[in-house]
Amino acid sequence: MFGYVRPQKSELLVREYEQYKGVYCSLCRQLGKSYGMVSRLTLSYDCTFYALMLLAFRPECPGFQSGRCVVNPFKKCTFCSSGEPEFVSASALSVIMTYYKIRDDIADSRFWGKLRAYALLLLAARAHRKAAADFPRLDAIISASMEEQKAAEQAPDPCLDSCAEPTAKMLQQVFEASAGEDGEPDSPKIRILRQFGYFLGRWVYIIDAADDMEKDLKTASFNPFIIQCGLNDASSPEELEKAKSYANEVLNLTLSQLTAALNILDLDHFGEIIQNVVLKGLPEIQKELLFKKEKVHVRSL
Repeated sequence: MFGYVRPQKSELLVREYEQYKGVYCSLCRQLGKSYGMVSRLTLSYDCTFYALMLLAFRPECPGFQSGRCVVNPFKKCTFCSSGEPEFVSASALSVIMTYYKIRDDIADSRFWGKLRAYALLLLAARAHRKAAADFPRLDAIISASMEEQKAAEQAPDPCLDSCAEPTAKMLQQVFEASAGEDGEPDSPKIRILRQFGYFLGRWVYIIDAADDMEKDLKTASFNPFIIQCGLNDASSPEELEKAKSYANEVLNLTLSQLTAALNILDLDHFGEIIQNVVLKGLPEIQKELLFKKEKVHVRSL
């Protein structure tokens, strides 16, 4: 994932925002505890959301307590006082996804980009080995997805749907795995989680492709929107705007399916925050990236 799955902070209650920050900071702390200080660089809004989803199905809501920031001891933070298994899973997902993202960057980048990516890969490799050993199913899901993604994008006539499918299926399986080994494959909860993960993954791939459209045009990199909308480096601003409008329509359709799954998902905790992310945060980042790009500032909490 790429940092797009985040809340609309202005619409969160103070209590909800403090809880969200508590989950974010707890994931940061767990990353350092499980995989070392450098692994905290993989911290993202996306895996914070995954941690929230895991915590939403706990029998009891985790409490919160105040403590010192693990990065800046002079700063006070809120941390979850329980839920370590959920944070361990979310931190493993963060490390594994970052590792495969770096490998993908090596394949797609030019000389200096490859050099930078190789340096990052050396830093990420040790943490990945540990995470893959602890969570082999997660590693297998993401590894297979990356291979499918490569095949889809190298197909003779790639389309947006086929390119978005591997990421959609990846998150479908990740969310299914979040139910644990004891989850019944055909239970309503599993079926809804699969749908939720699928459409979230599809949205993430499409928004990332739409966000990179202009950059990929300049660097002659692969982008499904460039192919589907017939764009090239001589395309007019009007043609680019038309492609963005098309991307917005596709994203809205995907969001409607994601929302439908969320509406029937029985969340025990953090429902208001999760609804904020899906119903307000995702549409807001979509609008900003497609139509107000100069105003976007993705920052850590």
